[in-house]
Amino acid sequence: MAEQQQRNPNLMNPKAMAAVAGTRGAGEQVVLFSEVLTKVNNAKDKPKKIAVLQQYDNAPLRQVLKGAFDPNIKWALPEGTPPYNENDAPAGTEHTTLFTEARRLWHFVEGADQKLSKTKKEMMFIQLLEGLHKDDAALTIAVKDKALNKKYKGLTDAVVKEAFGWNSDYKTS
Repeated sequence: MAEQQQRNPNLMNPKAMAAVAGTRGAGEQVVLFSEVLTKVNNAKDKPKKIAVLQQYDNAPLRQVLKGAFDPNIKWALPEGTPPYNENDAPAGTEHTTLFTEARRLWHFVEGADQKLSKTKKEMMFIQLLEGLHKDDAALTIAVKDKALNKKYKGLTDAVVKEAFGWNSDYKTS
């Protein structure tokens, strides 16, 4: 009878490893959304732009792009750049990321959080911007102003819908 290989009891079993394969590890470098969209901007044609979006596909990125392009999402914030202090820390240090902060964006959508006053929402938005890397903060402002396609060439409604298989209601077909 063939000898079974002994496993170290401190290591994950293969089934557990497969379960966490798609999650982010503690030491893994998180790519800023501004870096992803710069790659989309620099891609030469529509199929390459779609491929970049699909390569970095995750729920927070989809949420941000939906907020930028879905005409049914109206932002409860004034248009333009609010008065905030840019976070000049280098990428990967001393700031939060849109990957983690995207879950808070619902507070700033019209009709979504009726408990917060307009002033409180604006203060929270400024705090969110100040915690982000300066490029992701600028991206977030462009999302709010529905001007992401002006900031990143070739990032269009059609590209985003095709990349994620969304229909005209920004839902999976």
